[in-house]
Amino acid sequence: MIKINEVIVVEGKSDKIKLERLVDAVIIETGGFRIFKDDEMRNMLRDLAEKRGLIILTDSDSAGFAIRNAIKGSVDPKFIKNAYISEVKGKERRKRNPSKEGLLGVEGVSDEEIFNALRRAGVNLEKKSSEKRENIKKITKIDMFEDGFSGSSNSVERRKKLEQELNLPTHLSTNKLIEVLNILLTYEEYKNLIDSLF
Repeated sequence: MIKINEVIVVEGKSDKIKLERLVDAVIIETGGFRIFKDDEMRNMLRDLAEKRGLIILTDSDSAGFAIRNAIKGSVDPKFIKNAYISEVKGKERRKRNPSKEGLLGVEGVSDEEIFNALRRAGVNLEKKSSEKRENIKKITKIDMFEDGFSGSSNSVERRKKLEQELNLPTHLSTNKLIEVLNILLTYEEYKNLIDSLF
């Protein structure tokens, strides 16, 4: 498994599933064209870019470029690496018909094409280090439970308040919220924020 420090941005769930098999990285899906109307998503991407950097990996069709440009319009270019897959004619296995332009997307191209696109973007693709970062305390699901963000009657309200405070989208899953929090905040900053909010 290849460890990538930057956050990878893809269009949809199938792209994310494919990449999760190939790399150890935080992968955010835009939900396709939702990026155009989701200010919270764009704010979150801007914050993640400043902390870790972004790799934009969208399809090579016109929709993929429109989504890429929407992200590039919201995030300072110095924090972005653009990974472009080659234009490959074909149809994804899960789809009945090919895309409008007849091109394979991120989910349909070969693993090697993904790695080549990442290399061309300047991403370091060395194997995952066996070094442990033991001294860095991370926010976990247990913290989310103990702090009332899951498993209690007012969890939804508490999560919304936290997400609003950090300008995060309110539709993040618990796992994705934990990943994002661990990028944006140290454990101590997280605990201080919880104390100040509640």
